[in-house]
Amino acid sequence: MNIEIDDLERQPVRELLAGHRAQMLTMSPACSVHALDLDRLRQPGIHVWTAWEGELLLGCGALKELTPLHGEIKSMRTADAHRGKGIGRTMLSHLLAVARERGYERVSLETGATPAFLPALRLYESAGFQRCGPFADYREDPHSVYMTRLLD
Repeated sequence: MNIEIDDLERQPVRELLAGHRAQMLTMSPACSVHALDLDRLRQPGIHVWTAWEGELLLGCGALKELTPLHGEIKSMRTADAHRGKGIGRTMLSHLLAVARERGYERVSLETGATPAFLPALRLYESAGFQRCGPFADYREDPHSVYMTRLLD
């Protein structure tokens, strides 16, 4: 697997991210969906990485700088055909390594609260994330789970 920074121009990446956002809109009310569209993923302070096996897109993840010491995991997605292969765990490990390189002391994230999000919640908990209250511009929302972890 090769993980690389992405410019969001390749069609498979665009389709994966559009599908991610579309699925989130079927699982939570629109006001509770915080998945970023392509334009918002291109904003300064957000970097996207993609995982590939040759020409085959396996998944993606992004890191958003909230402050010089605090980052947020965004747009974690594994292509449906590659779920259960450790792609998400590998991408999460990569994003945490980048966060450490940047000097972040903390990394946080928001994910859904319905049973469909249990695999994501288990992944984040196994990586040391703990539930917390809303951070950055988030507000209390019964459809969201907020998590954070300190970096060594």
